[in-house]
Amino acid sequence: MLRKEHLRVSRAGGGYQLQFIDAGDRALAASLLGVFQGHVGERRGVLRDALDEAEREADSFKLVRGLAALLEREATFETQAAVPPRRTRRTVFESAESVSVVDEEERAAALSRAADRLGVEPKAVERSLYADRAPNQVVASFDPRWGPEALLEQYNLSLAQTALFDATEVRVRCAEPAALVSAVKRLGLMYEVRKTDEGRELVVTGPDSLFRSTRRYGTAFARLLRSVAKTADWRLSATIDDRGRERELVLTDAAVSVPGVEPVAEPTYDSTVEAEFAASFESLDTDWSLVREPEPLETGSRVMIPDFAFDYAPAGAAEESVAERFRVYFEIMGFWTPEYVEKKLAQLASVEAVELLVAVDESLAASEAIEARDHRAIPYSGSVRVKDVVDALREFELDLVADAADSLPDELAPDADAVALSALAQEYGVSVDAIEGKSFPEHRQVGRTLVRPAVLESLAVEVEDEMALSEAAEALSAYGLTDSSAALAALGYRVEWDGLSGGTVRKKSEQ
Repeated sequence: MLRKEHLRVSRAGGGYQLQFIDAGDRALAASLLGVFQGHVGERRGVLRDALDEAEREADSFKLVRGLAALLEREATFETQAAVPPRRTRRTVFESAESVSVVDEEERAAALSRAADRLGVEPKAVERSLYADRAPNQVVASFDPRWGPEALLEQYNLSLAQTALFDATEVRVRCAEPAALVSAVKRLGLMYEVRKTDEGRELVVTGPDSLFRSTRRYGTAFARLLRSVAKTADWRLSATIDDRGRERELVLTDAAVSVPGVEPVAEPTYDSTVEAEFAASFESLDTDWSLVREPEPLETGSRVMIPDFAFDYAPAGAAEESVAERFRVYFEIMGFWTPEYVEKKLAQLASVEAVELLVAVDESLAASEAIEARDHRAIPYSGSVRVKDVVDALREFELDLVADAADSLPDELAPDADAVALSALAQEYGVSVDAIEGKSFPEHRQVGRTLVRPAVLESLAVEVEDEMALSEAAEALSAYGLTDSSAALAALGYRVEWDGLSGGTVRKKSEQ
């Protein structure tokens, strides 16, 4: 951003139009780059004189000052002195007291006495005396990130950011506003997504609507612009508090872009509560997969983007049935203002035809209101308990298993002689739980595998008493039976283990 004093804006006709620069100002940008490069090794005061001269020759002194402010951040200024300036001043002042300086001769005597004490020449003392003052600091290096064209881009971006410092509301229209939601949350801004004739619009609320006592949200708006400018085909409109009068600022991708500089990196999650919950949930072995920031949900004329969604993905479900999987949305309501909570509750009231879980901070006392809107509330304090969420998902899961089981015939007759329950579940696109409990008239269930009686009869001949377990397992595997213990038990055998070296198949004794 630039300083407010560098802001160039036209208020003609009651508007608020920023005075951007274009390729026509390339010569000025190149000239100022040259001024800085040519003054490496010179004092800052000398550089300042050259910039003052550029201001006098330019059409707009504010433009020169704004460009110079950006370039100055790319320069390194150093204090170069034979003796540390503070030590030099102290020694010179002490020496001056002893000679009572009132004229040039006595001043020279004081400097000479100080030089003797410091062990340097008098000229070195004089140069060191105020070497740490800004005008006397030296331009040690100048390594800009931008050439002339990129400097113009950076100026326009910085100019727009400076204007947004006084914004009270920002509205962004682009093809997919969900891409900006993470940045908005990270910056601690309030938001909602509205549907318009031109597409979805992300509305970000500022201080005047909820926090009249602070202006820190203006800085967040300015930082948000970097993320907006990295998207394609966007339009941003903002309500600006222009010295007590509201004006509208409009920005588009035609005027503002990011000159090859990446925006501030966004964290994986928008809050510690979200990050901790996601890490804990994903460490569990469940039939639910976690999706962050799924598709927007319609809430009347507006939309909301939940924090997460859970997709029911049982181990037996075929990959091609992903689109048909059951989805539960999950929103985490942390501590916000009463106005924001009311707005969020209003959104929840208008969300229809979806399953939604809402983890709500106990301090909001909003659980009953959420339940009244036909959504499941999960109160939390400090962090969301994963067990509470899993218990809620389990209720959906029981219904899903029951529905899947009802959709299957009462009797199943697989073609294979031996088939695992998981493979059969995948064939029907359901979970293993839905398969269990059905009747298999042509097969017998052995452990987690269905086997035709004829297979067991053949194995009864091949497997013998006192056979090595490894040999028996090889015979079972040839018929597709990998659970040796369950298969041997079905054949009337047990395993007598011999330490860690293996085991022997023994015929069970008759009772």
